[in-house]
This record gives sequence, structure tokens and C-alpha cells, in this order.
Amino acid sequence: MGPLAGLRILEIASIGPGPMAAMLLADMGAEVVRVEKPGAADIFPLPRQLDITARSRRCLALDLKHASGHAALLRLLPGFDGLIEGFRPGVMERLGLSPEVCLNTNRRLVYGRMTGFGQSGPLAQAAGHDLNYLSLTGALHAMGRAGAPPAPPLNLIADYGGGAMFLAFGMVCALLERATSGKGQVVDAAMTDGTAALTALFWSLRAAGLWSDARGTNFLDGGAPFYDTYATIDGRFVAVAPLEPKFFAELAQRIGLEPHFARSQYDRTRWPALRARLTGIFADKTRDEWRALLEGTDACVTGVLTFAEAPLHPQNAARAVYTTLNGQTQPAPAPRFGRSVPDTPRAPVAAGADTRAVLAEAGFAEAEIAALLRGGAAAQA
Repeated sequence: MGPLAGLRILEIASIGPGPMAAMLLADMGAEVVRVEKPGAADIFPLPRQLDITARSRRCLALDLKHASGHAALLRLLPGFDGLIEGFRPGVMERLGLSPEVCLNTNRRLVYGRMTGFGQSGPLAQAAGHDLNYLSLTGALHAMGRAGAPPAPPLNLIADYGGGAMFLAFGMVCALLERATSGKGQVVDAAMTDGTAALTALFWSLRAAGLWSDARGTNFLDGGAPFYDTYATIDGRFVAVAPLEPKFFAELAQRIGLEPHFARSQYDRTRWPALRARLTGIFADKTRDEWRALLEGTDACVTGVLTFAEAPLHPQNAARAVYTTLNGQTQPAPAPRFGRSVPDTPRAPVAAGADTRAVLAEAGFAEAEIAALLRGGAAAQA
């Protein structure tokens, strides 16, 4: 089931965008087999069974530093369409699993590499996390209030937007190209590269003189009073975003905003007064009173929901944006397809839960599997 059904991907276990990219592919129907080191501990304080980004795949425990474990992985490669790894540049080479080695074993293999700064450049070997990669693209500088430090936007942009999604996109692109050429290739996905690509609009606005590097002064960064959040009387917030004049006029009419504000939406000299007026208006009712009055209209106002509230919103419930698996609420696979509907996600499994099965399916004899397990090159949970 799913549009990627029939594709087989080996995921060399990593953290951050690697598992997310593998989850995206698995959600779409690809068979993803996660390769972990025997005895590997859970990452951070997150128990394996609660790690949503580890869902919907089988897990094979192989020690890639062990000669027999290394040989076993190479023997598995011809049965797979793609491989994902998320180490620093050079690590897979030191393991004897470079793109050259792997593509020599399977010339149709799409070899996906996920790094922060890329496979080359002066920072290629440097450690970093989402915030570091985001900071090099200009995007972090643009986030936050005027006069305040840049605000970390969770790890959604570099890790997942610029990283995981671009890796998954690159893998699918290379797999499509393979249908014509018959050849695999390397996909070099870097979080800095992907995040930079996401900022395309802002480079356009800068070129047109419509974007300032002064944080919190532009119309999409909280600088405009009609694109911001406002506190309500109960200490919650509403998101107000009527960028177009016709939508702003709708908002003005529904909340009783004076006509002179509605007529001068983009007059920056009036922005301080407009912000003060909107602040006062929205502080007069609760968040849910404003939701009842404005959500679903062209005023472009919605309530700011918590994670706990999001699955309960009627829009999200109607589209089943969230699902429940083993009692755990989580995002459902996205996007949606008219015919190739993905299966319901499967719960994460323990490291090595499928070692025997995956090796047997690849043609390993029972005696070979027993020798790998006995020698410590593999493990079965």
C-alpha cells in the first residue's frame, strides 16, 4: 500500500533528519529496514516505543565494524533500492561502506547522505545541530522580535524542513531518474542547502526592496500588526494573518476596527497605532470566543493551539490529521493520495527485532545467521 510500495530502503541508524526522512518514505509505503548496532542505547531520554520517527519499519542489528557484520550488509545491498546514512563525512568510508563500495555492489542503489553542512567545505567535519545550520542561511537572523535576539523555531526548519524532507525528496528524484538510466547515484543532502532553498521567497523580496535585514520589521516576521499573534483575556493567543486588503477589511468589519485603519493597512506610519488597537480589541475576549466569532471566515484568524489541543480541533479531526497507535497520539502520514493510500503506521520495534527474518529473506542460511549472532556481528532482540 502507498505510492512507494515495492521500494526497499536500508536506513543506517542516526539521529534527527535521517530517521525523519526514513519515516516519510516508510509512511508512503516503502519497506524500510533500520540497521542498528547491537546493544545500541535509545537516543536521548526518549524510549524506543515512543519514538514516532522510528515507526513503520523493521530493525536489523548488525555491527558494521565487525568484519562479518560488514560483509553481511554488503550481501544485503543487492536486495535494496536505496540506503540512507546520517554520519559526518568520511565515517561510512572508514566503515568500508563508501558510495563507491556500495554502488559497486549494487549499481542501481540510490545512496542518500544526510549532513548538516554537506560533504564538502570548511565546516564539513564540524559538529552542529539544527540551530547552527539554520544560523548560516540568514533564516535564523530573521526570526524574532525587533530588538530581541533571534528566536529558535524548534528544530522544524533545518533538521526536518531543510534536512529530512530534502533528503526524502532527493531519494525519490534519484529513484525516478534510475527508471530511465538504470543507474543509482549519491544524494548529498545538507541541512544548510535545504534551508537556504526554503528561503527563496525572502531573496526575492530583498531583491525587490521589500525585505529588511532588521529583524521583526517586515510583514511576515511579526513586524506588521496584521500578521502576528495577540493575547486574549484568558492568557491564550490568536493568530491574525489577513495579509490581503480584502481579508483585512473583513477582519476590520467583524471586530469593529475603525475604517481609517482598514483603509491604511500597509501605511507603516500607522502600524504602531494599529498594533495598539488590535492588542486592546483581542484582549477583550477569550481565545475561544474569538475562535467562535472568526474561525472559518475570511478574516484569517485562528486560535493558537497547544499540542494537546491540536488533534481535537474540528478541522484536524475531520481530516484525521492525527492518528492513535498503541494509545499514542501522533501525526498521520502526509500527503494524501487518491488511489495509493498508505497503510496505517506501525509501532516502532526494538533494535534487532527483525534480524533473523531480514537475513533469512536475503538468503542467509540458518547456520550463517547463527554464526553471526554467536560471534556478535548481529543480534536478535
